[in-house]
Amino acid sequence: MRIASVILACLLFAAPFAATASESGVKLDRMPADINPNDPVSLQRGAQVYVNYCLGCHSASYMRYNRLKDFGLTDKQVLDNLIFTSAKVGDLMTIAMTPKDAKEWFGVAPPDLTVIARSRSSGAGSGADWLYTYLRGFYRDPSRPTGWNNTAFPNVGMPHVLYALQGEQALKTVVEQIPRGNKGEFEKREVQRLVLEKPGTMSPAEYDRLAADLVNFLAYMAEPVKHYRQQMGIYVLIFLGLMFMLAYALKKEFWKDVH
Repeated sequence: MRIASVILACLLFAAPFAATASESGVKLDRMPADINPNDPVSLQRGAQVYVNYCLGCHSASYMRYNRLKDFGLTDKQVLDNLIFTSAKVGDLMTIAMTPKDAKEWFGVAPPDLTVIARSRSSGAGSGADWLYTYLRGFYRDPSRPTGWNNTAFPNVGMPHVLYALQGEQALKTVVEQIPRGNKGEFEKREVQRLVLEKPGTMSPAEYDRLAADLVNFLAYMAEPVKHYRQQMGIYVLIFLGLMFMLAYALKKEFWKDVH
């Protein structure tokens, strides 16, 4: 009975998280495999996209500009290319717009993006996958106040600020042949697909790469010391393994006369 009670408590504790994952119902696109979180070029490009297109409304108030030096930039490069205000290199990446004004102008204050890659992680996929799907999932929707909607975030309040680069997509219902069973049979099924109706200044492949670089930077901001933490974890495990062998050998030496 005690074991059954523990299992039931665990299931009740996990239920809200499972419900949250199932409510999203979004099939996430995986980040490109060649995007390396330790690639300085990708991170630099992602930072450039962020400060040019995102930082006007979305702060990163737990991140300092001088952390951008972690992937190869100098103070001068950060100051000349990534700071467009009177901020200093050691300042936090904040915005001038107050939450009160943002709520009055947009209906809701744009969220801070410092840890957005971690907060969007779920059983359906990583936060990076969700962000990558979100950035590629905007489509024209005349019924929305901004004229835009999103497949990953239905009825999103944010307009597509990168539409000039990606172009304009439409969500259309198409008929596709879906495999059924293992006998080579197919069935026709209506599915919704994003269709590029008006190209942007970038090709789809170029835009996907830009979105991946931006997500790479957002993931870095969410945990700048992730690589160091993982590397240190490996060293700790190696150290514990060596200590275990030494402790076991010492134990045998001390107890050899007893056994």
